[in-house]
Parts: sequence; C-alpha cells; structure tokens
Amino acid sequence: MKLISFAIPCYNSQDYMRKCIESLLPGGDDVEIIIVDDGSKDDTAKIADEYEAKYPGICRAIHQENGGHGEAVNTGLKNATGMYFKVVDSDDWVDLDAYAKIRETLHRLVDEGTPVDMLLSNYVYEKLSTNHQRRMVYHYMFPADQITGWDGMKRVIKGFTILMHSVTYRTEMLRECGLHLPKHTFYVDNLFVFEPLPYVKTIYYLDVDFYRYYIGRDGQSVAEQTMVKRIDQQLYVNYRMIDNFDPWSIEEDNLRNYMLSYLETITVVSSVIGYVSNTPEDLAKVKKLWRHMRDIGFN
Repeated sequence: MKLISFAIPCYNSQDYMRKCIESLLPGGDDVEIIIVDDGSKDDTAKIADEYEAKYPGICRAIHQENGGHGEAVNTGLKNATGMYFKVVDSDDWVDLDAYAKIRETLHRLVDEGTPVDMLLSNYVYEKLSTNHQRRMVYHYMFPADQITGWDGMKRVIKGFTILMHSVTYRTEMLRECGLHLPKHTFYVDNLFVFEPLPYVKTIYYLDVDFYRYYIGRDGQSVAEQTMVKRIDQQLYVNYRMIDNFDPWSIEEDNLRNYMLSYLETITVVSSVIGYVSNTPEDLAKVKKLWRHMRDIGFN
C-alpha cells in the first residue's frame, strides 16, 4: 500500500501543472500522484499521460468528462490506494523539506500502530507577482508533534479554519463518512474539510509549511468579482453545510464549537458576497439563507 495518494484536479492546466507534479515526485514509491484530467481542452491530458509513462507506479493519469473540481476530487478518492489522501490543486505545489517531514511523520505513526485520522500542517499564500508570502499556522489551535483528539484542541479562533490546503485525511475514514462532492460547483473544498470532521477521532499537527497556495491567477475562484458571479454555488455549499450538520448530535464541545464557528464564517462570506453584489436578487438570496438558518434553529 502506498503511504499517500495525492489527487491533482486539472482543468486546462497545461501552463502550471508540471510544477505541481514535480514538487510531489520526490515522494518516490511512498506516494501515488493521481492526475485527474477533468475534460480539459488544452494539452493537460497529454502532459498527464507523459508523466504516467515516465513514472509508472507513481503517476496515474485519469481522463473524464468535465465535472468540476469536486468530481475530480471524487475520482481521485475513488481510485486512491494510499493510506492517506491529499488534494493538491494544479496551480499549487508543496515544499520539499516539509514534504520529507510529512512522510517521515506518517511512516512513524503507521509503524507505531497509531495512524491518525487527520494530519494538519501549515500552508503559505504565495503571491508571486509581488513576491509576498503569508504563512497560516495552527499552533494556536492544536499542540504540535503529538497525537490528540478534539478534547486536546487549545481554542477555537473565530474566522480561522482548517482548509483543504492544510489537511491530509486517512483515506478509509473519508470513505467511511461517505464523502461525495457535488459536480460543477466551486467552493466544495469547504465540504471536503467540514463534512468528515465528526468522523475524525485522532489528530496530529506537524508545524511545517507544507502547502504553497498560489494567489493571483486570472479568474481564480476566490477573486471578489468571480465570487459575486458564482454566488449561487457559494450558497449551495452553504446550505449543504447547514442541512447536513446537526450540532447537538456532537458530544465533543470543541468539535461542535469549531464546526459552528466554521459554518458562521462561511455564512458571513455568503452574506458579504450578496451585499457586495448589491442587486435585489442577490440580497434576497442572502435574506432567504438567514431565514432558513433561523427556521431550523441556528440563532
């Protein structure tokens, strides 16, 4: 069994996917790199096939009709053979030194018979146009270098959440929780992180800057005007987080409070998008969201 399966969702990624793949190759036989070509119209498929041919047993190319980021993640998870599963977007990459420590830590935990459900690590926003970096760390929330549960969480910080960039999940745990992301929908990374949390019993935080998140590409889904155009998809994700979450069924206080805080953050984002749009239609959608939350008991 491989140690880690990396899924790389790719759509028209020919200009930057090589950097992503090359950053993962030092994992060698510990890893499999599942390159999911999501119906690309450029040379993405050709590049994916090239890496599969050059690195058999490590790189796998999977081609599918366009289904969006979530469906590419679904495909990666379905085909993963590694004990752990991580998504790395095709315009991002990982740090070499931190990567070695991630593998060393996971190997040790597995060898000791204590594989954890979730490994957390830091990520770095990389704005290459200005050579600016911003580190996002978790030592304020979790103790480092030890196995813990939600009862060992130090504090919930409003507005600060675990993101897809920072999480590596145990593969079978993801499958056991039935995670399946919607097609043709942006912002599903929130569902990927949020929905498995009640199934996470053991956590290990490794204080290394592993994931490098590229900021500044044209059309990036987190750009303000792009989010305004995609408000319906943001709201879809928000509603699913609300409707699939029963806080009173969660016994661990820290986990319940954290998930409520996460939901609050996403709802604030949805509301801000509606008010930035400032159209009657979008404002009405935001008001409907808040009525829905009140109606089911979120006050």
